Amino acid sequence: VQLQASGGGLVQAGGSLRLSCLASGSIFSIQAMGWYRQAPGKQRELVAAIGSGGNTNYGDSVKGRFTISRDNAKNTVYLQMNSLKPEDTAVYYCNAVAVPINSGGWANDYWGQGTQVTVSS
Repeated sequence: VQLQASGGGLVQAGGSLRLSCLASGSIFSIQAMGWYRQAPGKQRELVAAIGSGGNTNYGDSVKGRFTISRDNAKNTVYLQMNSLKPEDTAVYYCNAVAVPINSGGWANDYWGQGTQVTVSS
C-alpha cells in the first residue's frame, strides 16, 4: 500500500489550501485515513482523521477551520484548510489504516511521504 500526498505549498495567513492523498496498491479495505503534521522541533500531531463510515476527529487547533473528507471509491482523502495561520506551518503526512490483499485480514499502518505547508504572516 502506497500513499501519495499532494497539494501543499506557500500561502498567506487567512488563505486556503487543499491537500489530497491517494492510496494505491493491493488494498482489500481501508479502515481509516487521516492527516498528521509535524512542525520543526515539535512532535507529530493529529490534524484530522476519518473512518470508513465518515465519522471524523479533529485536533483542537484546527476545529472549525479544517475539513476532512474521503472518496472511498477513489481511495482518496482530502483536507480542506481554511483560515490558515502561521502556526499551521508544518510537514503534513497522510496516514491510512488499511488491510492489504492476502494479509489474512490484518490491518497495517501506512504513511505518505509528507507535503510541506507554509503559511506566511
